[in-house]
Amino acid sequence: MTDPPPAAPSAEPATSTAGSAAGSATSSTVGSPVLEVGAAPATRRAWWAELLAHREVLMVLARKDFQTRYKRATLGIVWAVAVPLLQGAVMAVVFSRVVSFTTGADFGAYVIGGIMAWSYFAATLSTATSAIVDASSLTDKVWFPRILLVLVPAMANTVGLVISFTVLVALLPVLDAGMGLRLALLAPAMALLIAFTMALSLVLSALYVYFRDVKFLVQAALLVWLYVTPIVYYQDQFDGAGWLDLNPMTGVVELFRIATVGGDGDWARAVGVTVVTTMLLAVAGVEAHRRHDRLFVDQL
Repeated sequence: MTDPPPAAPSAEPATSTAGSAAGSATSSTVGSPVLEVGAAPATRRAWWAELLAHREVLMVLARKDFQTRYKRATLGIVWAVAVPLLQGAVMAVVFSRVVSFTTGADFGAYVIGGIMAWSYFAATLSTATSAIVDASSLTDKVWFPRILLVLVPAMANTVGLVISFTVLVALLPVLDAGMGLRLALLAPAMALLIAFTMALSLVLSALYVYFRDVKFLVQAALLVWLYVTPIVYYQDQFDGAGWLDLNPMTGVVELFRIATVGGDGDWARAVGVTVVTTMLLAVAGVEAHRRHDRLFVDQL
C-alpha cells in the first residue's frame, strides 16, 4: 500500500510573521517622537522655557567659537589683549603728542580703556549681526532658538574683554593713573557694555535676516560712531557737547573712565541713557526673535 503524499506547507505562519512585522513597524512609526514647528510664534512662557532648555547649546557654541578663533595662532589669547592695547597706545600718542589735541598724565589709560571697550563692542556687533544668516547650514537642519547664535559672539569675546582690563589695571600705575576703590566700577561697566552690545545685536540680527543691507550699514555706522564717542577726547573739552550723552556708548565709556582714571564729571545722565536704551533694545530684540524665530529659516 502506497503512503499518501505529504501535505503542502501552510503559508499561514509566513503571513502571520509578515503581518506581525508590519504591525511592529507601524506601531514603531506611530510611537516615534515628531517635532512639529509651525509658523505661529510660541508663547512667552514657552519660548523662555525653550531658551533655558537649550542654555547648554549656548555655552558649547561659545566655547567652540573662542577655541577656534585662536586655535592656530601661536600667541593665542594674547592677541585679544595686544590688538586693542596697541591701538589705544597709538591713538593716545597721536592725539596727545603729535596732534597735541589734549593733555593729561592719565590720558593714556583713559584712551586705552575706551578703545578696549570699543573693540569688544565693534567686533561683537559686526559678528552677531550676521550670525543667524552665517549659520544657515546649521539652522535649517537642527532646530534650536536662533537667538542663541546671536549671543555666542558676546559670550566668546567676554573672555578677551576681562583679560584686557585685567592687564590694564596692572598697567595703571605705569600710566600715572593710580589705583583705588573706584576699580570696583569695572564690573558694572563691563556688565553694561555686554548688555548693551547683546541688546543691539538682537535687533540688528533679526533685521539682517530680511534686509541684507543692514550688515554694510553697521560697518559704516561704526566708523562714524567711534568719533562721536568720547574715547580720544574728554567730553568737557567742548562747549555744548551735552548731546553726546544721547550716544549710548558715551555712558559705557564714562563708567570705564571713572573706574580707571577717576573723575567728577556729570556722568549720571549718560549712564541713564545707556541703561534705558539697553532695556528698550532688549525688549524689542527678544520680541522680534520670539515672533519670527520660526520664520527665519525661510529667509536664509
